[in-house]
Amino acid sequence: MQYKFLIYISYSYSVPIGIPLEKEIKSRGYKVNWFSDIEEGKEAISNKTNVIKNVKELIDYRPDIVLAATDLVADFITGLKVQIFHGFNAYKRPEKNNKFAHFRIRGFFDLYCTQGPNTTNRFKKIQKKNNHFEVIETGWSKVDPLFPIKKKSIDDKPTIMIASTFTKRLSLAYNEEVYETIKRIVNNGNYMFIMVLHPKIPVRIVNKWKSLKSNNFNYYDTTDLIPLFKKSDILFSDTTSAIQEFILQKKPVVTYNHTMKFNYLLQISQAKFIEKTFEKALTYPSNLLQNINCYINELHPYNDGKSSQRIIDASIKYLHNNKKNKKNKPINIIRKYKIRKRLKYFTLRSFNKPFTIKTQRKND
Repeated sequence: MQYKFLIYISYSYSVPIGIPLEKEIKSRGYKVNWFSDIEEGKEAISNKTNVIKNVKELIDYRPDIVLAATDLVADFITGLKVQIFHGFNAYKRPEKNNKFAHFRIRGFFDLYCTQGPNTTNRFKKIQKKNNHFEVIETGWSKVDPLFPIKKKSIDDKPTIMIASTFTKRLSLAYNEEVYETIKRIVNNGNYMFIMVLHPKIPVRIVNKWKSLKSNNFNYYDTTDLIPLFKKSDILFSDTTSAIQEFILQKKPVVTYNHTMKFNYLLQISQAKFIEKTFEKALTYPSNLLQNINCYINELHPYNDGKSSQRIIDASIKYLHNNKKNKKNKPINIIRKYKIRKRLKYFTLRSFNKPFTIKTQRKND
């Protein structure tokens, strides 16, 4: 059977999540198009030839499966709505009763393709209470290009990657003491630094860090982080899901003012400790590496680079499954209005039942 897929994004940082999926879909001979519901994301995919540019085209396309690296998705289009996530759980916003935004059910999705046991188990518990969606653990498509991991020898001048979130209260990029400390370390010339900042960080902050450019410091304006991960010996960050992506390489991470305490991170809260902690991280402490290994087994135990394959397999299988035992998705008036307002398209149409293709149909 021929299937029509839609990769649905909002921001440019979701493009690397969709690319491995697009490759897998095309390798099977299925049709795939991209769509972004905001301008920043549209610009990021503007060089592609398989882009849906407006709502009319989106409706007319009639996808069978919608792979969404977003929190919201157009509920008025056809297709099994699959949540593939735009990041790992970064522990940014602890909520009441120890719940996190990562696990917020917004009522748009038929299937959640989870990244590993520490998210699967939580979603399974929520599923039992709601029962309008399915949960299948597949791993995360974005990290497929990270594997297989190739051991990197630490050079005479180790490479330290700096990455920061856009949330001002959490971001090291806004901190003047951190900036001055890194500037001093750069000038000392003992390390090579590479840096990337979240696309939402203001231009003035980005330009400030770019001004450090030297033989020892390079700024990268990219959302494709995996090539930078591979070049780096350690990561310096704050509270961002880039930590979880990087740590899958079994390399140390130094964090500044992380919101939570974890034994798989080297955590500091004052800029004066940055350099000493870099030195410690670069020794690759054995107890730290043990803690990292334990964490990876819960976070994302798949190191075969085939998560995209599992996502496509799970989506197709669930598309055809009998879903009579599933409830309708919630009415969700406010969120549905929000996505209509974003797309400037107002309709009462909404696919509230899990989308299903019972029998094979002719190719469109």
